[in-house]
Amino acid sequence: MGAATERGANATAKRAGIGAFIGSTIEWFDFYIYGTASALVFDKVFFPELDGALGTLVAFATFWVGFLARPLGGIIFGHIGDRVGRKKTLVFTLLLMGISTTLIGVLPGYATIGVAAPILLVLIRMVQGIGLGGEWGGSVLIASEHAPKGKSILYGAFAQQGSPVGNTLSTVSFLAISQLPDEAFVSWGWRIPFLASALLVVVGLFIRLKVTESPAMAGLIEAKKVAKLPLTEVVRNHPMLIVLGIGACTIGLSATYFKSTFALSWATADIGFTRSSFLTIILVANVTQILVQPWGAVIATKMSSWRRAVCVMLLPELVLMPLMFLLIGSGDYTAAMIGVVVATVPHCLYYAALAGMLASRFPAQVRYTGISLCYQLCGTLLGGTTPIVGQFLLNLTGSITAVIVFAVFQVLLTLGCMLALLKRPSYDDRSGEPTATPVAAHA
Repeated sequence: MGAATERGANATAKRAGIGAFIGSTIEWFDFYIYGTASALVFDKVFFPELDGALGTLVAFATFWVGFLARPLGGIIFGHIGDRVGRKKTLVFTLLLMGISTTLIGVLPGYATIGVAAPILLVLIRMVQGIGLGGEWGGSVLIASEHAPKGKSILYGAFAQQGSPVGNTLSTVSFLAISQLPDEAFVSWGWRIPFLASALLVVVGLFIRLKVTESPAMAGLIEAKKVAKLPLTEVVRNHPMLIVLGIGACTIGLSATYFKSTFALSWATADIGFTRSSFLTIILVANVTQILVQPWGAVIATKMSSWRRAVCVMLLPELVLMPLMFLLIGSGDYTAAMIGVVVATVPHCLYYAALAGMLASRFPAQVRYTGISLCYQLCGTLLGGTTPIVGQFLLNLTGSITAVIVFAVFQVLLTLGCMLALLKRPSYDDRSGEPTATPVAAHA
């Protein structure tokens, strides 16, 4: 490859990485504002006849509906992305997500239209989940498949960085409007972040339309080697990859919902934290994640073994996640801040490397569908159920201990499944062909 050609390829790769980051940030902002709203206000607006913990539990159930729909989005858009291309698919998912989020912002509450309000909320949340279900896999691949050789994890981390940035923007927006009087916050204030999504989508589309198709996908289309039925092929030929991939995604997804959804509700309803004080704690943790997370991709790229890197990143979480809950339970603001921030570090390091590691185990013909199934099924079964299970265990036992045990189990599940996944054969990021040895000896 000539110097000019190489420079052009690197510029295209950077543009793809930035496009993946901006698009995924907007998508995750849309998804996270729902989680925050479900913890703070949806029980009052859409389920006012259900009091206290029961109303919160039902609001969390509508939160989970988005996760229930995400595998469907992964299947639909994974099929399109593996057949007609990553770029076209990502434009559509961004539009779908933006429109559904804006509709939530104008949806009348129970007091206005009665039972139709929660029904419409659930239906729109399902559409939102379908959009995000197709977004994640495409964002990861448009970045990692453009990456220079040996840098797929670093470029895949561009898409992963959209999650903490989107979460931070969500928290900032709700922290700002939480300063409103309670009556104003419940009646109209919570709608502002949802309506702001329409403006963000316009920006995201402008950037995403400038990104070119990934080399791996362009090569498959040119050679007419695209999969006819990606879902059938990946389930038939790679079932164990799907199972291990689901488990490997667990704490990367659920840790955020432990602190920003379940803990937010628990801390404000039971421990005595104000809404704004705990949102500030979450904000500091999110900023920490933004700053620390990219180093996970660096660690995985620099270390001689991906399996060793996974252990380095995840083992501390076995101590720090329980410590987080205990410090929040103390009711001390400073202690809670330290607990949430420190517990954020292990899982965010791992999350940065997760996408590239997962993508390296699937051939390009079914890669979009494969990684989408793993990530989105994990979201449905394990990530999205975290607030519901946590609240159920808390209601059942009256103690945070059961929630701590649940969190430790998720860390162990993630660790075991990823170590097993990295023993499987790997595939080249650009060509999609099997590599002679595991990627960079990362076995």
